[in-house]
Amino acid sequence: MPRLSDTMEEGTVATWLKNVGDKIVEGDILAEIETDKATMEFESFHDGTLLHIGVQAGETAPVDVLLAIIGEEGEDISALLSGDTSTEEAPKEAASETETAAAAAPAAIPEGVEIINMPRLSDTMEEGTVASWLKQVGDTVEEGDILAEIETDKATMEFESFFNGVLLHIGTAVGETAPVDTLLAIIGPAGTDVAPILAAPPTAPQPTTPETPAAAPAVEATPTASTSVATPAVQAPATASTGRIMASPLAKRIAKEKGIDLGLVSGTGESGRIVKRDVEQFTPAAAAAQVGVFVPAGQEKQEEIPNSQMRKTIAKRLGASKFSAPHYYLSVEFDMDAAIAFRKQYNSIPDTKISFNDIVVKAVALSLKEHPQVNSQWFDDKMVLNHHVHVGVAVAVEDGLVVPVLKFANEMNLPQIGSQVRDFAGRARSKKLTPQEMDGSTFTVSNLGMFGIDEFTSIINQPNSAILSVGAIVQKPVVKEGEIVVGNTMKLTLACDHRTVDGATGAQFLQTLKGYIENPIRLVV
Repeated sequence: MPRLSDTMEEGTVATWLKNVGDKIVEGDILAEIETDKATMEFESFHDGTLLHIGVQAGETAPVDVLLAIIGEEGEDISALLSGDTSTEEAPKEAASETETAAAAAPAAIPEGVEIINMPRLSDTMEEGTVASWLKQVGDTVEEGDILAEIETDKATMEFESFFNGVLLHIGTAVGETAPVDTLLAIIGPAGTDVAPILAAPPTAPQPTTPETPAAAPAVEATPTASTSVATPAVQAPATASTGRIMASPLAKRIAKEKGIDLGLVSGTGESGRIVKRDVEQFTPAAAAAQVGVFVPAGQEKQEEIPNSQMRKTIAKRLGASKFSAPHYYLSVEFDMDAAIAFRKQYNSIPDTKISFNDIVVKAVALSLKEHPQVNSQWFDDKMVLNHHVHVGVAVAVEDGLVVPVLKFANEMNLPQIGSQVRDFAGRARSKKLTPQEMDGSTFTVSNLGMFGIDEFTSIINQPNSAILSVGAIVQKPVVKEGEIVVGNTMKLTLACDHRTVDGATGAQFLQTLKGYIENPIRLVV
């Protein structure tokens, strides 16, 4: 488990991006690891095969415990898992590093002065950019205080102080980028002269730890006046001099996930810094009160409408139909050019007006006479083939849907169908239809074309065996006699109960219907 921040003591594996057995190439992202600061991607420094995962997703483990093993495919790792490993050279290397660091430490550093170098906050970090300083030269610093925000190659992370004292010098200003282990800051007793330290020749960069500070490169000191600002319990959002909102990386990530504007969040961290708890406890109303801004907030409002008897009946009957009858659907597209010309000519007769719906109903009625199986009804103990044709026409009303019935529709002419449908629709909306006028259908037509719906499916009105859904007439390019021309088409979908109407039967019905609608002269001869 890598140490991805100077204060990290344990990490939680958020997710593994590789699985045991996967091939690994140096630079591949192995996992996402949650630290005490942020969730970071962890890259592989090796090529090979992922042989073992030691910490599963969601588990937490201390730094330096077994996270994973990468090696040659098929390699025996039992000795590694049992703990029987040879680490003779590790102590030597550690001792060598300690000796080197001790030798590199400049002797001229006064007692109590600590040199802070650019930390390595990720395993792949080579340089860092100071996003903001949360302490200024002259400020008192305590162990655990956040000194700065540092942008790495992975994330922007908070950098804490490991020491107590006064911030004597800032070596890397806001916006500047510096390599790992170069001078970041100097902390020590108030009044300490840092000029000799800055004038000392730089040494090779060493890992910066509280025990072995690295030598600082020569940088001209630029002390500023000491400032001390009391931090209230709740402040308006903290903003750096650059205009950037001061927030911890974890707070930023949570805010992004929740879609929260950090500009509205009040910070309770040091110097008004926004931290995790501020985002988690954020509410728009509280933000408006604290920072004096108007936050639009809608008001939840509900209205309870008792189910009418009509709505209860619709729910009961359609629910029973949908969940008991095995529906299937057949869709076709008809050429409507001839029907359009026919209707125009028919309506030229004085005192005559028919609609496309009237043409469809008449065509359906004639087709049902030829296909009584589609005009049938299903009961628990029998199937009834109807040789009379009673077509139900679905009509939308305020409380739902009613289906008045055109009795013996096949024997009615087009004007009679049109007149009857208009009468039914008007009386349906004023709730003046009688139960007898809505009873006895053998088939139903539902037309949503007038609402611009191109295609849809309907639920069968039991005990009937089928229902036809009629879409809008659409003008579009079509192919006629090998040429692309502008045509008019209409889509119809037949819903069938498979208990009574087989697929071939339904298809044959639609072929007959197509013959009537695409050759509408047959409706009147």
